[in-house]
Amino acid sequence: MTSYVATERSVPTPTTVDSSRLRLFCGNSNPALAQEIAGYLGIPVGPRVSKGFADGELYIQIQESIRGCDVFLVQPTCAPVNDHLMELLIMVDACRRASARQITAVIPYYGYARADRKTAGRESITAKLVANLLKESGVNRVLAMDLHSAQIQGYFDIPCDHIYGAPVLVDYLATRDLGEVVVVSPDVGGVARARAFAKRMDDAPLAIIDKRRSAHNVAESLTVIGDVSGKTAVLVDDMIDTGGTISQGAKLLRQQGAKRVIACATHAVFSPPAVARLSEPGLFEEVVVTNSIPVAPEDRFPQLQMLSVANMLGETIWRIHEESSVSSMFR
Repeated sequence: MTSYVATERSVPTPTTVDSSRLRLFCGNSNPALAQEIAGYLGIPVGPRVSKGFADGELYIQIQESIRGCDVFLVQPTCAPVNDHLMELLIMVDACRRASARQITAVIPYYGYARADRKTAGRESITAKLVANLLKESGVNRVLAMDLHSAQIQGYFDIPCDHIYGAPVLVDYLATRDLGEVVVVSPDVGGVARARAFAKRMDDAPLAIIDKRRSAHNVAESLTVIGDVSGKTAVLVDDMIDTGGTISQGAKLLRQQGAKRVIACATHAVFSPPAVARLSEPGLFEEVVVTNSIPVAPEDRFPQLQMLSVANMLGETIWRIHEESSVSSMFR
């Protein structure tokens, strides 16, 4: 099994890099993740002031010198997406005006990623618009995790490091006694993701759920392509939003004789009524997600298992700062 969990910095420190010039700041979307990343790197989260005015405008001030520094801003653009995106843009502008040498936007969850193409006339490709906004605000590089579609990397006119949550999920599953496993894609569009996941799980067999989607956030699963009878079915997706696709898929897998069903996703968006669907008794044995997005205490349920991606993000940040290979982490 090929998997990766960062436990230490494994690359030599180039003599040309001044590690004292590394700075980490965060917005309000996921400060707990930023604190974990900072702990891995052995540096503090930088001080800043963030406050809102009566009319809803946001004020941000960086409270230490970052002149000539490599600055990393940790801010997943999760709900409320517009507020967190605007906060990130203002932080970038503040850092640019403070003469940072390089600004990297660390976006574990990239909001608006599903608006990545036109499916009808007169629609916006908002994933590209956000990429343009980041560049124009002063971002020099983007670090993202499990983008909804691979082509989004090409929307950036600046370097984009794209990493994956699968190694962390697979490492967790390796500690479980799962018996005979089949990896299941909840739709045809996720086959490549599921195939890569299955390869990491000792080349486990692959199954696909054929579905029809009648509207946004509304999906109807029809049939399973592949053998799941008597096996542990691991449903793999990049995110769980309302939970409709993955819960309908789980019901179909149960009907087709799956012994156990485990859901795995990097991003726990969990828009209503996701929690009610995912916590339905007898449906999922576990729902395994990462902390790329914070999950409120009231949205947690017995089947939920949250894994940290802080070490992996921290290792990636360190390698970017040291100008070392990122892709070699996943070989």
